[in-house]
Order: sequence, then C-alpha cells, then structure tokens
Amino acid sequence: MSPTPLPHPSRRQLLHGGAAVGLALLATGCATPIGTAKARVVVVGGGWGGIGAARTLAESGQVEVTMLEPHPSFMSSPMSALYIAGLKPLSYLNHSYRNVDRTGVRRVRERATAIDRSARFVQTETQRLPYDYLVLSPGIEYMEESLPGYAEGRDRLPVGFRAFEHEAVRQQADAFLSQGGIYVMTVPRPPYRCPPAAYERACMLAEQMQRRRTRGKIVIVDANSDPTPAPTARSIVHAMETLYPNEIEYRRDLVPSRIDAARRVLSTPEGDINYTVANIIPPMRAPGLIRQAGLGERWASVHLPSFRSTADPLVYVIGDAQGSILPKSGHVAHGAGMQVAKEILGLVAGRPEPAPAPGTTVALPGGICWAKVNEKSAIMVNVSASMQIGQAARLSFEVDPQHNARSKQGSLEWAQLMWGTMLG
Repeated sequence: MSPTPLPHPSRRQLLHGGAAVGLALLATGCATPIGTAKARVVVVGGGWGGIGAARTLAESGQVEVTMLEPHPSFMSSPMSALYIAGLKPLSYLNHSYRNVDRTGVRRVRERATAIDRSARFVQTETQRLPYDYLVLSPGIEYMEESLPGYAEGRDRLPVGFRAFEHEAVRQQADAFLSQGGIYVMTVPRPPYRCPPAAYERACMLAEQMQRRRTRGKIVIVDANSDPTPAPTARSIVHAMETLYPNEIEYRRDLVPSRIDAARRVLSTPEGDINYTVANIIPPMRAPGLIRQAGLGERWASVHLPSFRSTADPLVYVIGDAQGSILPKSGHVAHGAGMQVAKEILGLVAGRPEPAPAPGTTVALPGGICWAKVNEKSAIMVNVSASMQIGQAARLSFEVDPQHNARSKQGSLEWAQLMWGTMLG
C-alpha cells in the first residue's frame, strides 16, 4: 500500500509557506520617524524577495520606493524544470513588471555596483540613489574558483540556477535528448539555492529520455551522501530508483576536482567522466555587492527575526543572499520581503514594535516547494521556521513520503497563486 500524500495546503498556507510570517519587530536603535517628507527606500533586486518588499512598501503610499533590477521582466527559476524538459514554453516563467510599476514603485533598469553606507546611497552605472532604508535581495553568484577549469569553459557550461539562464540549459538538454550520450550533473554541498532542484531537473530529463528513447545516461555527481535537504532524501531516491533505474546513475560523496570543457571531461577522485553535456552546479555565495558593502563574507550576516544587517540597522538583507538557516527559496524570500517592508513602514510611522522578550517564540517566513519527478507527479516539501528570541532558528519539514499526482497539481496551483500575488 502506497504512503498517503500529505494534505494539500490551503490558499493561506501556500501564500505563507505553512507558517505565519513572523512580524515580531526589533527596535534596535536604528531609525526615528522621518517627519513630513516621505522616507526613501531602495530595494536592490526584482526577484521574489525584492518584489515582496517593493510592492508591499509602495502599496502603503507611505514611502518612496525605488527598485533596482536590470532585466526588463521577471523570470521565475521555480518551475523552470517544466521548461527545461520541454513541457512548458518560456513565457510560462516570464512575467511583466507592469502591475508592480502601477503600485508606484520606481523601477530602475540598472545594476547596483556599490553601496556607500556612511553616505547612504546606492551607486549604479549612471547614478547615485540616496536611501533612508535599504533592502537587499540580490540573489546569488557562483563560486567559479571552486572547480578548476570552470571559468575557462563558462560559456559552454550554463548552470540554470539564476533567472534568464534557462534557455541555454534547455538548448543543451534538447541536444542531449536528440543525440544521446552522457549528461553529467554536479550537486554542491549546501547552502545553495533550491537544493531539490538538481534532482528534479534530472528526473524530468530522464522522463524525456524514456519518451524519446534517448540512448545514454544522466550521471549525478553529488558532493553529498544523499539528496539535500536531508528530509527529502528518501522520497527523491525512491523516485530516481523506481522511475529511472536505467536512465539515472547517482554517485554519492563525490566532489569533482577539475573540468575541461573543450575536451568534455569532468575529473573526480574516482576517475574521469567523459560527457556529452555538462550541467555543472557550482557552490554559491552572495553577490560581491554584499562584500563590497561590508555586510558579510560568503553570505550576509543578519539578525533574526528582523533580517536587519548585523553591520547596519538601516540595511535589511533577504532572499538567498542572507546567511541564516532559512532555506534559499523563492517562497521564503517573498515572505521575508513582505515582513521587512512592514517593519520599515512601522519605523517610518514611529510605531516600532517592542522587542520580544528573551525566550519568546516567533514565527519566521516559511516556504513550500515541489520537486517534480515526471509530468504527472511531484514531491511536496513544506518548511516551517521559528525561533526563540536569543536562540538559533529551527526548521520543521513536512515531505511527501512518495511522489504523487496531487502534489503535481498543487505545484501548478502554487505557481499561479504566487505569481498572481507578486505580479498580478
């Protein structure tokens, strides 16, 4: 008898990740009410977290909001496996910022190049943007130096873990599915963006191998002993072993030592792998902007539950760039963005909440994600987060024991609900 799927989350749970977004605010000596002039808030990044913050702030009408985002439209990485596997068009992931603009957000299509915290401005290619509060949601960058040879072959090695990289990954996947051979995929040690995504991508491509009768194999070179995060391992391994025993070869505890993109060779401690296509997923870190501003090293250091920078009380860091235990997922980033916006609005209005007493339990932004394993089924991963003031944050996982059709339908509903909330 198959294990019973977890209950399908309600609309409220889908929006808040199965846990109430914690709005306990820390008044740690940062700001006083701005007065008659509207406070200026600059939001760096137009992804899940940045939109959550910018739209919540702008809809209040209480502050002036500038969102820095160089791309002309929003591109979702969650759900991208459907596009890479050829099941959805690129337009499924790509959405206009039109309705974000209508809320009053001033959107600047430039990249933040530097932050001057003492003078309180963000530098772009052409201008300085002054701020009273700064919200950073810049995403991640790849640690290219971690794998010798990667930087030299970068143009031949699309990763697909950042927006607007999916088309190159799709092209390589199509080439592999047409000609066959070896599709090698590497998985780094955490923390990195959306840990189940690599295994999801492998499964979705393996299903296409069966459909198209592609001769070859997908070789997963995993630096971990099991799929991550750990609570998902059993469900993901079960899916790979039962659905794709001939298509997926899963190699554990194996860290690649070098890649030669010209020769198509990935070197590992267990020998070389000659490949047809390589999807190398390097270790990740916060973008260099975080280090330039003195906000952290690999990841930005933040106070929880507020997401304030430990280096500057006027700066908040959300999304994947922040260095807490929270999952690096779009859903969590969006919840954090809304939470931070509400805190800033309270500060601007002179209504900071009192700091919770030590030992008080507060909720943190949670998130739901879905590891799809074929066109008809998926694994739901529901993460709740909380902390006692003065102690470390804690995560709680609910994971489908096995892939099922209900969770696949849930993933589609979740995507439409989240995109509608963010961009509709």
